[in-house]
Amino acid sequence: MKTYFRANLQFMRPIQDAFPLLQTPKKIFIITHHKPDGDAIGSMLGLSYFLKKMGHEVAAIEPSEMPEFLTWMPGVDGVLNYEEKPLLCEAAFNEAALIFCLDFNDPSRTKYLTQQLEQTTTPKIIIDHHLFPKECWDYGMINSAKSSTSEMVYDFINLMGKNEMIDNNIATCLYTGLMTDTGSFRFSCTTDETHLMAADLKRKGLNHSIIHEHINDSWSLKRMQFLGYVLLEKMEIFPKEHAGLIALSKQDLKTFGMNINETEGLVNQPLCIKGVKFATLITERTDEVRLSFRSKGDYDVNAFARKYFNGGGHLNASGGKSNSSFLETVTYFKQILSEIHPR
Repeated sequence: MKTYFRANLQFMRPIQDAFPLLQTPKKIFIITHHKPDGDAIGSMLGLSYFLKKMGHEVAAIEPSEMPEFLTWMPGVDGVLNYEEKPLLCEAAFNEAALIFCLDFNDPSRTKYLTQQLEQTTTPKIIIDHHLFPKECWDYGMINSAKSSTSEMVYDFINLMGKNEMIDNNIATCLYTGLMTDTGSFRFSCTTDETHLMAADLKRKGLNHSIIHEHINDSWSLKRMQFLGYVLLEKMEIFPKEHAGLIALSKQDLKTFGMNINETEGLVNQPLCIKGVKFATLITERTDEVRLSFRSKGDYDVNAFARKYFNGGGHLNASGGKSNSSFLETVTYFKQILSEIHPR
C-alpha cells in the first residue's frame, strides 16, 4: 500500500529518523489537543496500543474531558485527564524519554502544557494533518492532505513495517478517528488511501457498524430535543452568501442541561440545506467565544478563520476564537459575511 507524507520541513527531521529511538523499551508520553474530538482520541489510543505492543510504557494524556460519545472506546479507562489529575500528568511528562504530539500543530493547543512542550529537551515527535505547524518539533510527519491524524498513525505503523501488529483494538481506535474526521467518508479530505486503510482494517476483522452505532446512534432524548430547539430557534441561513449560522449562548446550553461537548457535529447541520456552502457554529464558553467553521468545495474556511478569528485548520474545516462578548462576536460575524466566498 502506498504511503504519502511530507517530511521536508527543515525545522524537523523525518519521522523515520526517530525509529531507532523506539527499538528499546521507553517511557513514552502521548498528548493530543484540548477539547479532543474523535480523531484526537482515536489516534492517541491507537498509537498507545501499538507502542505498548512494542514493549513501551505509555502515558496517554487528554488535556480536557473527551465527549461522552467516545467513552465506549477501548483503552479510555487508561487515559489521564489533565484537568482532573494535573500532578500525575506532569509527573508522566517529566519521566518520559519520548513525547508524541498528535492532531495539533502548536503546543498552545494543549492549553496546559504549552510552556513545557516548548522548553523541554525530551525528543518530540509530531503526527498531524493541520496547516502551518509551529517550528518546535524534533521529528515528525505533517501532511495537510491527509484525512485525519488517525490515518497518519496507520501510515506510521506501516512505515515501521509492522502492519501485522494492528489488532482489533488498534483498528477500532484508528477507524473511529478516520470515520469521524471524514464525516463518515463524505468530506473532501477522503481519498483512495483513506478507503484502502478502511479496507485493510476490515480484512483484519474490524466491526465498523458497531462503531457507527456508538458514534451516531447513542444520543440521549434530551440531546435530541436540544437539536430540535437549535434547528428551529438558533439556526440562521443567509442565502446570498450561501452561509448558515448557529449561535449558542451559555444559557442555551444550561436550559437543556447540555455541556459544550454535546455541541459536537452541530456545525455540520446547515450544510445539509441545499445551497449552503459555509456553516458556522459560535459557542459561548466561560473564558472566551469559540467558532467552528465547515464548508464545501472551494470555500476556504481556513483562510477565513486565520484572517478574522485567530484560528485555522483545513480548507473545509477550521476553528477560531474571539475575546469579545458572545453578542459582539455574533454581530461581527454577520458584518463580515460578504467575505465568505469561493477561492
